[in-house]
Amino acid sequence: MILILKRSFTYFSINTFALLILILVTQNSSYKSKVNFYFNQTIDLPNSFIMSTSFIAGSLLGCFITMANPIKRES
Repeated sequence: MILILKRSFTYFSINTFALLILILVTQNSSYKSKVNFYFNQTIDLPNSFIMSTSFIAGSLLGCFITMANPIKRES
């Protein structure tokens, strides 16, 4: 149980740190676009921010999926 908590804290902290660096780097980005949802549109966001947040979200989701379904190794 402690190992799962350590891993989830590590994954969460690394991705949070990457998100903070991402926010600092993309402040001066000039290429902007909107994200279309089913019923709404977002404000103009930098393209690099949109791509990077989707990468970080996928990284978090992948980490938590692998923690929920561990691979049994034969010794």
